[in-house]
Amino acid sequence: MDTFPAVVADRARRTPEKILLREITGRALSCAAFQHDILTWAAALRRLGVEPGCRVVVMLANPIDSLACWLGLAWLRAVETPVNLQFHGRMLAYVIDDAAARFIVTAERFLPAIAAVAAQLKHVHAIVVPDLRTPAPALPFALVSGDDFFRDITPAGDLTPPARHDIATMIYTSGTTGRSKGVLFPWGLLSDMCETVACHLGDDDVAYDPLPMFHTGGKATAQTTITAGGSVVLREQFRTEAFWEDVRRWGCTFAPLFPAMAEWLLARPPAPDDATGPLRRVSMVPLIPRIEEFKARFRVQAQTSYGLTEGGLPIGTAPFTADVTENYQSCGRVSAAYEARVVDAHDYDVPDGEVGELVLRSKLPWGLMCGYFGQPEATAAAWRNGWLHTGDAFRRDREGNYYFIDRMKDALRRRGENVSSFEVESHVNEHPDVLQSAVIGVPSGFGDDEIKVYVIARPDATPDAAALLEELATRLPRFMVPRYLEFIDEFPRTEATLRVQKAKLREQWRTPRTWDRQSGQFLEPAAHV
Repeated sequence: MDTFPAVVADRARRTPEKILLREITGRALSCAAFQHDILTWAAALRRLGVEPGCRVVVMLANPIDSLACWLGLAWLRAVETPVNLQFHGRMLAYVIDDAAARFIVTAERFLPAIAAVAAQLKHVHAIVVPDLRTPAPALPFALVSGDDFFRDITPAGDLTPPARHDIATMIYTSGTTGRSKGVLFPWGLLSDMCETVACHLGDDDVAYDPLPMFHTGGKATAQTTITAGGSVVLREQFRTEAFWEDVRRWGCTFAPLFPAMAEWLLARPPAPDDATGPLRRVSMVPLIPRIEEFKARFRVQAQTSYGLTEGGLPIGTAPFTADVTENYQSCGRVSAAYEARVVDAHDYDVPDGEVGELVLRSKLPWGLMCGYFGQPEATAAAWRNGWLHTGDAFRRDREGNYYFIDRMKDALRRRGENVSSFEVESHVNEHPDVLQSAVIGVPSGFGDDEIKVYVIARPDATPDAAALLEELATRLPRFMVPRYLEFIDEFPRTEATLRVQKAKLREQWRTPRTWDRQSGQFLEPAAHV
């Protein structure tokens, strides 16, 4: 399978006038126009000084611009490093500096956050702001406006598309025992990830893609559909109330959904036209317990899979078949391009039905991550004994179906975002009233996690739960701010290593001492989640 840049170039040659991308604002690009934009970005970036292997931080909210910049970098063999648009302060500075990024491409609205940490950025030479319209803040590196960036630029015509072994992007995944790590994501991994669904779509399919382009999900939805010959409708952010209006207006036939999105759609009052829209297929990771109700009400077929940043989508159900959701708790079976095992702490296979860690190998070159940027020890640990260790607990049944049990690590997932408990704890512990903290994930009711933080206060402090959480909200991205907080005298710990036993904290997390930031009151002790 060709890499995505080669696929887009081929579409531009074969169907130049067909609409390829459309934003819900009405902006649309044909195959030829999008390829023109990509090579224009490539030429402008090369003139700026971007070279093969150069890491470029990207913070663009507009999805078409994000895709064009990403693929322009790809033709240069440079490495896009997308940053979560909610990052600010120390977390933003860490990612930019850890990536040793020489250049930043950002929308104007994120410029104040970058300016606030600019003095900490040791490697940055220049920042490009394509939509700059107002006076820029003083910065210790060059600032290039969009007018200057694209002035007198013609599309690059002397470049060749990247190969499977070239790096498609470097995405920072949540840290478990330390800070977030930059995952080096080769084009082979992204191509194999998309092929599992692309082969079941066609040139008449229109994908609805409301996922951010700083995640693999947003990129993969676009690549999957374009590879199949279809087109993509892009929305910067998912909105429940706009979903069906967008789908009907633009004739969308396929959409990716996180569980929370699916539950929000089900929670809306039934309408007479629920089952008459153009949507035919959804990819939902994981499937919600009410998947049959969802399928019947909206008359769609569903598919699910298990994915991770380091390994793509190695496990999944046969896409969009009638019986795919009979066993909704399963992630499916191993894809043809991968091998999978469930192992114990010493990497020996566990019997079917028993829980162990999922480990993976690819049958094709460059089908899994190349490693963690600048972290050879972490890379070696993840790849020990020749298998990629996912850190996730699974069991397999006799029929070869795989079931996700829990995270063996302390990373959480909230609102579709990966959250590092380590990073949340480090911010909580900076509060002057806090001696120590422990962060856990608790059920949200939507198939992912809410965040609860346990706090041991300093002996001389009289902290207030509501005030502490509101103070955290000024320093953390919205999706990382805990919903629940409980003060506790001591943590349960292991005898040998004195590590906090978070499993015990999860067992009875709902207590009358737990403050709920959302409701503004303590939890009812008898309630059940």
